[in-house]
Amino acid sequence: MAIKPITGMLRRTIVLDLSVAMGLGATAGYGWWYGYHVPAVRHRDAYYQRIEDERASALGQK
Repeated sequence: MAIKPITGMLRRTIVLDLSVAMGLGATAGYGWWYGYHVPAVRHRDAYYQRIEDERASALGQK
């Protein structure tokens, strides 16, 4: 009984591992960007806009 040669298995495993890692990394990156970063920036910008509006109204510019 002959044993099958193990050709190409390492290459397939490496390609699969890299594909899964890149897919999960991209998914996690998008999740962080749109789930945390973008809302935090919007919140910060709204805060500074509110402060600027208050300053402008106190000076009678608006």
